[in-house]
This record gives sequence, structure tokens and C-alpha cells, in this order.
Amino acid sequence: MSNIKIMNKGEKFAHATVGCIKNFEGKQFVKEATEATSCEISFGTLNSGEAVPFFHSHKANEENYIILSGAGKFQVNNEVFEIGEGSVVRVSPECDRNLKCTSVEPMTYICIQAKDKSLEGYTMTDAEITERENLL
Repeated sequence: MSNIKIMNKGEKFAHATVGCIKNFEGKQFVKEATEATSCEISFGTLNSGEAVPFFHSHKANEENYIILSGAGKFQVNNEVFEIGEGSVVRVSPECDRNLKCTSVEPMTYICIQAKDKSLEGYTMTDAEITERENLL
């Protein structure tokens, strides 16, 4: 069942929401809802003592996990380390990975998956300041 709600969409943008992060449960991918072409983003929640039910790796994509709340352990191949709110973990392709919630409160995270070594420009190397009327 999809928890994602499409809020509005234009020719060059899409706005979707999974709702209140504090109340978010489960796993939700957003690529289809936003029609993203450069990456896959997912929201996930693990309850206390719960781990992702499988290890996995990717052939061409790296993953970046951003921990929004809670704490736990992360495993990449045979290395295990502690993670918590504010942690950011990047995992290269062809590495097994998994995470487990060890805190009393659920651990909520975002995972961003994109092709390894595909980022050529970013921040101001890919941006330009433009002139436009501010309608905010």
C-alpha cells in the first residue's frame, strides 16, 4: 500500500509527500510519484530490534542513508558501526549492506540511490544565479 500522496505537479516539477515523518511507518519509494530520472529516494522506518529482512547490494548504484530519528547499527560487508540521528552513510556498489534499530524509539531514515560516479557538477558548479520576480 502506498503512503505517498501527490500534492501537485507541473511540466517541470512534482511535489509529493509521505506525511508527518514522526508518524511514518514502513518503507516507501518515491521515484514513480515524482517521476525522478536521476535517483531513487525512499523513506524507511524500523521499530526497536527490527532490521531490514535481507542484505543487499547494487550493481551500479551507490546508496546514501540519512538517519532522521532513532539509533542503530549499520553493516557494510563485515564491518559494523553505530548510527544515530544525523548520521549519513554512503555505501558503494557491490557491497552488502543492512541496518538495524537498537533504540527504544523507531529509527526513521531516507535512502538516496544514484549511479556511482555519475555526479559531475553540484552546488555552484552546476548552478547559476537567475533573475526572476519573487512570488513567495
